[in-house]
Amino acid sequence: MKNLSLIAAIGKNRELGLDNHLLWHIPEDLVFYKEMTWGKNVVVGRNTLFSMPSKAFENRTAFVLSPDNLDVSFDVNSFDSMDKLLNYIGTNKDEFMVIGGASIYQQFIPYVDTMYLTEVDEYFNADTFFPEFDVNEWDVEVLGEYSYNELNYTRNKFTRKRVK
Repeated sequence: MKNLSLIAAIGKNRELGLDNHLLWHIPEDLVFYKEMTWGKNVVVGRNTLFSMPSKAFENRTAFVLSPDNLDVSFDVNSFDSMDKLLNYIGTNKDEFMVIGGASIYQQFIPYVDTMYLTEVDEYFNADTFFPEFDVNEWDVEVLGEYSYNELNYTRNKFTRKRVK
């Protein structure tokens, strides 16, 4: 889907988090996340929604994929099935950015055309991982190489290859 992208920061072994928390704090990457999602629709799972402060959804419209009723203090659009949410996204011209968590990434990778992955060059203790994907199906553009507090990381843009 042309209007559906994904953004994540992952460790060397695709680590995403531990106990529903991020594994690192990289201010520059948080700025990148903010710039990439500001003013956009964000697709998020229930656990990730509740792990983030409500301020994280400021000037973003949250779309939550969850079969459960949600009790939150800010506006969210809740969908109880993947088909309903994909249909909504497909009939909408606005941009949507998938922001996690792991199961949401797994479900949406087949549908996104672009992935922005910050890849931290280190192994971490984690209980949540970014799903495996076939890198051969994607063109990779290095957007930058960075370092913060002895953490080296590379930001890559993956664009799905088109079948000719």
